[in-house]
Amino acid sequence: MGKFKEYKNVWSFIETFDDEPKNVGLELLGQAKKLAGKLGEKVGAVVIGADCAKAAKAAAEHGADFVYVVENPGYKNFSAETHAYILTALIEKHKPSAILIGATNNGRDLGSRVAVRIHTGLTADCTELDVDEESGNVAYTRPAFGGNLMATILCAETRPQMGTIRPGAFKKEDPEPGRKAKVVREDIQVPAELLLTELLKFTPFESVGGVKIEDAEIIVSGGRGLGKAENFKLIEDLAAAIGGAVGASRAAVDAGWIPHQQQVGQTGKTVMPKIYVAVGISGAIQHVAGMSSSEYVIAINKDPEAPIFNVADVGIVGDLFEIVPALTEKIKALKSGQ
Repeated sequence: MGKFKEYKNVWSFIETFDDEPKNVGLELLGQAKKLAGKLGEKVGAVVIGADCAKAAKAAAEHGADFVYVVENPGYKNFSAETHAYILTALIEKHKPSAILIGATNNGRDLGSRVAVRIHTGLTADCTELDVDEESGNVAYTRPAFGGNLMATILCAETRPQMGTIRPGAFKKEDPEPGRKAKVVREDIQVPAELLLTELLKFTPFESVGGVKIEDAEIIVSGGRGLGKAENFKLIEDLAAAIGGAVGASRAAVDAGWIPHQQQVGQTGKTVMPKIYVAVGISGAIQHVAGMSSSEYVIAINKDPEAPIFNVADVGIVGDLFEIVPALTEKIKALKSGQ
C-alpha cells in the first residue's frame, strides 16, 4: 500500500440532469463516508455542469467534506467525451484513492472511459461496498455469471480504485440542512476537438405506468405466474389503483412481456420502496436480491412453498387471477369512499 500513499480520499461523482443532482450520487456519498471512515480519509464529491450550486449544496448536506466544481455553460448536458476529460484531469491533479460512480447509462459510459485513460481497474454494476481488512483495498461486490454468484473484486495494483454502483443499491441518507463543505472550483477547458456532439432534444423514457421503479415508493411486480403479456394489465391496474410503479421479474422480461427497464433483480434494478407487491413471482435469489430492502413486502402466489414467502411480511396463497382484480376493486372503492 506504501506505493499509493499520495492517493487519498473517497469521491462520489454527482451525476446531474438539468443541473439537478440525481439520487444515485447522493446515495453513494453515504457509502463514501463509510469507506473513508474505515480508511482514515475524507469524502469528496465531483459536480460538473452549467450551474452547480444546487448539486454542490446537496453534496455537502449529504456528507461531502469537499466538492470539486467544474462549471461552464457548455457542460450543462452530459457528454461522455467532455465529462471523461474533466474527471480524468481532476483525478490526475488530486489523486483520490477511490471513486464511486452511479451505474446509470451515463455513469457506465463515463467510468469505463476514465478507467482506460488513467490505466486503472473498474468494477462494474456493484451492489455492495466495503474495505478488505487484510489489504486495506476497497472491496467491490457485484453479481457474476448471470447473477448466480456474487464476486468481490479488489483493485490491488493501481489507483484510484473505481467502481460503478447500481442505483438504489443503497439508501440515501437524510441530509444535514446547512452542513457546509469546502468548494474547490476548477477551470478545466475541454479541447474543441473533443466537443463532438450537441444535445438538440431530450425525450424521457416512458416507464410502464408512468412511474420509474427506482423512484417509486410503491411497486407492483409481476412474474412468470401471469402466463402471458396481456395479463400484465392486472399488474398495471393494481399499480394505478395504489399509485405505484410496475415492476417485473427476469422471467417476465425474458419472455418479452415487459421492457427490461422494469426488471427488478440482480440483472435488473435494485429497489427500496416502502411497499413491494410480488405477484406470480417465485422468489428466486436473483430477484430477491433486488427488492429485499423493501420496507414491506406482500406476496401473492398459488404455491405455498414459493421462496418469495420467506421474505414477505404478508403472504397470500391463491389464484392471482382472482385475488389481484378483487384487491384492485377494493382499493378503488376505499379511495372513492364507497
